[in-house]
Amino acid sequence: PPPPPPGWVAGQAPAPQATPQQAAPQQPAPQPAAPVEPAPRHAAPPNFRQPQAFRVPPPLDDAELADPRLNAPQIGWRRTVHKATGGHVNLGPSRRERLRKEIQEQIRQPIVGDFRIAVLSIKGGVGKTTTTLGLGSALAMVRHDRVIAVDANPDRGTLAERVRDVSTRSTVRDLLSDPNIHSYADVRNHTLMASSRLEVLASEQEPAVSEVFGDADYRQTIDILRHYYNIILTDCGTGIMHSAMSGILDLAHTIVLVSAPAMDAARSASATLDWLMQHGHSGLVRDAHVVFSASRPGSANLKIDKLYEHFETRCRSVHMIPFDPHLSEGADVDFGLLNQATMDAYLDLAASVSEDFGRLRGAARS
Repeated sequence: PPPPPPGWVAGQAPAPQATPQQAAPQQPAPQPAAPVEPAPRHAAPPNFRQPQAFRVPPPLDDAELADPRLNAPQIGWRRTVHKATGGHVNLGPSRRERLRKEIQEQIRQPIVGDFRIAVLSIKGGVGKTTTTLGLGSALAMVRHDRVIAVDANPDRGTLAERVRDVSTRSTVRDLLSDPNIHSYADVRNHTLMASSRLEVLASEQEPAVSEVFGDADYRQTIDILRHYYNIILTDCGTGIMHSAMSGILDLAHTIVLVSAPAMDAARSASATLDWLMQHGHSGLVRDAHVVFSASRPGSANLKIDKLYEHFETRCRSVHMIPFDPHLSEGADVDFGLLNQATMDAYLDLAASVSEDFGRLRGAARS
């Protein structure tokens, strides 16, 4: 067969050949197009967001993220405004209130086993028993576990007389002679309880009997209490050479050394530290907490900064408990009746002592 005509495509009819009379009109010549920019090798997709310069993100403040109702002020005029406006105006806690919360959190940190605090002074009348009650009350009020103070003064201690509770006349001697101590309730039969939840174990009130309360008796007492209490304070006698003092110092995790803000009392306190250093208790000296307790108005007018400077170089912390009319009465101590400055001073002391709780936890892990 003859070859197909030029321009023919299989499956299509052949295009008719135009005659000179039927030629299509000529189209105008196309104009040259504008030059096209070459596309980049890695072109960004549509709607691509260019990266921003790095910026440090603002901190996430727990106080700002928390429920405003949980961050409402609890004291002062800020609390008054918050309550008066039905919570619509919340200025938040003041710096003082935030600091107080931090102190309370410090006091509440956990304890491994039990923690023993010896409160001592070789000079009488400087506020040792008052400090025991104040520190113990601060710990008991803030924490949610059991705190007890033991009167280990062989010379008719007065610790129990500073507590309003008179539900029992039992003493440490009665506790030791009780053959049925198998639970906390059994121990509780022998203790008094202050309004702060601090429990008190009284000393023997008969001088002839209390004199025989020695090292073995104290160790046996602690061996009982440590199973039922998280914090044990011991109100020591003024006789540092007394038999029970050996057990007190051996078993103490920390000591609180009490002095009046007077030069003679401060010298006695410093001599006590010297004696402890010389008798193998340098660790207790290094971690000791010194307390100056003002027993009358203006008694802290001495150059207290000099006393602070001396004891801060030897011990862990130094504290001033201001004069308080309620404490000067010498009667039962109600922590809620203290001046705010006095209450804050005891809480600060409790927070300093609580720093040792972490040290004890670390020793338990090692």
